[in-house]
Amino acid sequence: MEEIVIKPVIAKELLESLQTKVEEEKQVIVHCCFPASPFLGNLIRIWHSTYLFDNQSEHRSKLIHAENISISPYWTPVPFMQDFWFTLIFSGLPKDCKSFDLKEVIPEEGGFFVESIKRNSTDVYRVKISESY
Repeated sequence: MEEIVIKPVIAKELLESLQTKVEEEKQVIVHCCFPASPFLGNLIRIWHSTYLFDNQSEHRSKLIHAENISISPYWTPVPFMQDFWFTLIFSGLPKDCKSFDLKEVIPEEGGFFVESIKRNSTDVYRVKISESY
């Protein structure tokens, strides 16, 4: 004899509450390309004070994790004449964010900066890094 499983009814309030938690935990993944350089001995690093700044609000998403790049004060060597790729993972952006800037807020010149990145539905991006001046 087959057992009949009855689907439980979940209160609307509980479902809405859980959806809010999912939105809060959403992360943004940014694959970054540091373009090939004709100079030998290039080094790069990322600072913990790197953020995604929502262009429509005061919100900024924090850097959670960096892959294939050192965190300051350590350095990563860049291969001669090759594009160098690394990945940054940030806390989620607001639901209504349409574009954002990636900016390394550091106490010296030459921080990474990518302006007006257009938001997409996957929150996974590929950008080319430049230095801010």
